[in-house]
Amino acid sequence: MEHTTSSWLAARAGRRRFLLTAAAGLAGTAVLLAACGGSDDTSSPGEGEDVTLRFTWWGSDVRHQATQEMIDAFEAEHPNITIEPEFGEWSTYWDKLATQVAANDAPDIIQMDELYLREYAGRNALLDLSAEEALDTSAYDEATLATGEFDGGLYGLSAGVNSLSIFANQSIFDEAGVELPDDETWTWEEYAELAAEITDNTPDGVYGSAAFGQNESLFTIWARQHGESLYSENDIAFSPETLASFFEPTLAMQETGAVPPASSTVEDFTIALDQNLLATNKVAMGFAWSNQLHAYTEASGEEMVLLRMPSQTGSSTENGAFYKSSMFWSVSSRTEHPEEAAMFLDFIVNSQEAGEILLAERAVPPNGAIREAITDQLSEADAQAVAYIEDIADEIGDAPAPPPVGAADTQQVFQRYASEILFERMSPQDGAEGFADELSSNLASAG
Repeated sequence: MEHTTSSWLAARAGRRRFLLTAAAGLAGTAVLLAACGGSDDTSSPGEGEDVTLRFTWWGSDVRHQATQEMIDAFEAEHPNITIEPEFGEWSTYWDKLATQVAANDAPDIIQMDELYLREYAGRNALLDLSAEEALDTSAYDEATLATGEFDGGLYGLSAGVNSLSIFANQSIFDEAGVELPDDETWTWEEYAELAAEITDNTPDGVYGSAAFGQNESLFTIWARQHGESLYSENDIAFSPETLASFFEPTLAMQETGAVPPASSTVEDFTIALDQNLLATNKVAMGFAWSNQLHAYTEASGEEMVLLRMPSQTGSSTENGAFYKSSMFWSVSSRTEHPEEAAMFLDFIVNSQEAGEILLAERAVPPNGAIREAITDQLSEADAQAVAYIEDIADEIGDAPAPPPVGAADTQQVFQRYASEILFERMSPQDGAEGFADELSSNLASAG
């Protein structure tokens, strides 16, 4: 049965009425116990005056319901704290948040994306979580914790961990009679040869791989393999020559048919996930974040295998991989209840009960104990994503710093130049120089 927003809100109201009734009963019981006991104050944080916290996030109906169930569990433990949900869609979320922050009416707890973390932290709109004693971050490894740090403070707590990877469609590999590669040693040249071999041994309309010269996330991996990065603190940190070298192999693979023609690749830029080339079994390999494995498996109806990214050198320790936070938990610097907000975040990331509700909905939980506790409850695809994240732990490098202010439109700009290059209306070098100039100008204007 499909759950609509109205039905979800009705269920929310029913659950809230139940919790309030239960809380009233518990309060009555507490009065009787107090009459029989001493007068020492043994209350713990979260058992004092009534507190209301507003909590905003974006996502699907599945996320809404899981998040609400987690909220209910927290409220049951803390009857004096009410969490008011404010959920929405990505397309309208950021305009609404910007308006709320400008009006000094920001929600207390904010689901944050890395594209906006530096911007809001830099405007002093977010609370430094490192100073909150009610939030225990000891279960986080330093690399994951660092993804939410800015100017010495912790302004975003990772909600889930993923990494860019290649999704291999096992059935297409089998149909082509091709073995999966050794992803700890393969190079980009071997990847291209494998893609061409698959195209040659499958029906028309099926290709060895999706084109990899298509977005800035993939280029970030390529740049790291060349000792560069997409951004510095306030500007670009790559050379146009490195970006041009990123596009050149894709053009060569278009020529051989190892990847689809430009028209199909460009259409994939904006098409829904369940309709793209990888999800509809039109390519044997595609590029995606590891937490998307479940969605692609469901959409394609086929087994997908996660592979490490190829490298220049044939070593997976030099392939530029890193842990990326799927999103962050942040707290408004204007909250009137920082301790209770920190308690709520602590519950989300450290409570086994919350972990068993949320599972891998926001990617692999950063807390290793929670990962271990929920593994048996995960789908096969999500369990594979967890195993993948743990397998590459000794190979990854430090994550890039949060993008500079003004980076929110980078993907749109990148794909505009990529389209021109893939259709051969612009050379890789000219396109790379144009993108570098425009991105640098955008960052300078916003900074």
